[in-house]
Amino acid sequence: MQEHLDALEERMQQLQQAMRSAQLARDSNQVKQLRNELRRTQRAWDALFEQAEETEEASSAADSTSSTSAKDTSGQSPVMLPAREQVHQVLTLLAVPAAPKLISTVHEAFFAGALAPSRLTSLRRDEERSYRSSPGARPYYLCPALTSDLLSPARGLLTVSTWPLEQRIVGPLSARVHFLTSALNIADATERLDTDALPLPVRQLLLHYAHNIPGALPPAQQRTAASIDLPQLRRAAEDELTLHTASDTTTRSQAAARARSQLDDASLLFGGSFQSARRLRSVP
Repeated sequence: MQEHLDALEERMQQLQQAMRSAQLARDSNQVKQLRNELRRTQRAWDALFEQAEETEEASSAADSTSSTSAKDTSGQSPVMLPAREQVHQVLTLLAVPAAPKLISTVHEAFFAGALAPSRLTSLRRDEERSYRSSPGARPYYLCPALTSDLLSPARGLLTVSTWPLEQRIVGPLSARVHFLTSALNIADATERLDTDALPLPVRQLLLHYAHNIPGALPPAQQRTAASIDLPQLRRAAEDELTLHTASDTTTRSQAAARARSQLDDASLLFGGSFQSARRLRSVP
């Protein structure tokens, strides 16, 4: 949870700097939009900080229990997190919009228990209803990625509301950029494990990425690899990523600027309505 607080604090600093720049440029509309985003981020930080305090208090209470009780319950299965928190864990690891199937696969590889993609079917709608009934009540919301052209929900891609808007937008090149970025983040997560005895789901996930990134596997291992050279996978992903990042970043930044000027707070998270999508596309 600490890393989420750090990310929100960094985002608030970025917004404050952007507000100063907009003020110097006498762009009152941009100042207003950035101030609204700063307020949303501050509310998310407050809610997450309170949740962290409650978790710390609960942890302290648990530590005070007797060692005998701890031994009695050590053989029990761990309490499973709600589906939305499990999804949040995976998206935090990937740091890119992801489809339910990938979320389920990554969760199986790196976290305890299974997360069926079917459990995610109604999750986005539930999150949007919760936000509209009580905006900002939760430290984060799971929301769809937004398309760069129509600023509408991207089908089947989930993101986290506390991410910068640019990170939640997908353009024509984003699918490949996200694939390569998630490969790097999964490689980082793998290095924190015992690489001499990787679980089968982790190995299978790495192979999936390696087989779809040119140069990530030596030719002799293309079809029969049982292990992955993480540095080679990382180099191959980074080499291809440099080809697409600049163009993709420009597309998403331009779409984010358009979204901030055209969408309200709820639509910035959950997308513009289908009826207004064509109108938004035509507005510069």
